[in-house]
Amino acid sequence: MTSDDTDPPPTAADGSGGSKATRRQRRNAAEVESAVLLAAVEELSENGYDGFTMDRVAARAGTSKTAIYRRWPSRTALAFAAYKQMVARPQDPPDTGDLRSDVLELLHAAADRMDSPVQSQIIRGLVIDARREPEVMADLRDEFGQGAPGTMLTILARAVARGEARRDSLIPRIATLPIALLRNEYLMFGPGPVSDQVITEIVDQVFLPLVRPR
Repeated sequence: MTSDDTDPPPTAADGSGGSKATRRQRRNAAEVESAVLLAAVEELSENGYDGFTMDRVAARAGTSKTAIYRRWPSRTALAFAAYKQMVARPQDPPDTGDLRSDVLELLHAAADRMDSPVQSQIIRGLVIDARREPEVMADLRDEFGQGAPGTMLTILARAVARGEARRDSLIPRIATLPIALLRNEYLMFGPGPVSDQVITEIVDQVFLPLVRPR
């Protein structure tokens, strides 16, 4: 947000612009952006994608739609930003002492989150609407294709230290492959949970042969 995206200054009934204490309550651009994202996350969580509106977000954030549109040009763009906030919560990587078990545990947990009613509706709504917005669709592809690099790189680094994986496999493109394949399976063949068989095939037939020592 730019400096123009701050809250408008409160005005007193006499036109003086309000007291000094009131004027200090005016939020800067960063505070407005934070309030909008928080409101958007709460709206998505409570009302789902179908019930997500700019009017409701603006009212909850205590700002104007004009300020929101300067930063997010569409409902889809704001919903996607809010979705990323929802799924960005820290996650401790599984640490079973075995690469296969760690990746299976991670994928099962991710599959359960994808199949939750709220996230399922959000993902599908975003994919449908982003087809009309090339920039959002490109960002969506990057997000879904990237997976969880920090978590998977931690798992893979442990496996390299144990001798279960090659050091040259320790790169984000390879590390995020299991999550990317899981998301593709869900988006292409859902709704409904990704089966245990598919998750096992992703790990045993694709990922492990790619990273194990030759």
